[in-house]
Amino acid sequence: MGIGVPVMLFMLLRLQTFSNLFTIAAVTFISWGVADLLASILERPRLKDRTPGSALREDFEQRSKD
Repeated sequence: MGIGVPVMLFMLLRLQTFSNLFTIAAVTFISWGVADLLASILERPRLKDRTPGSALREDFEQRSKD
């Protein structure tokens, strides 16, 4: 999957140089990492049953009270 997605994008976009392939692979890798990081943040118990916006707002209010 980690190799297939960049190669498929490379072929579908009809790119021709290896630097384009490596750029797509790097961007895919970074995007995957950011998505995984956000998913792990949203799995934390303190965010359970809350939207990210409301959680940030509540955290900001709690810190401003302290």
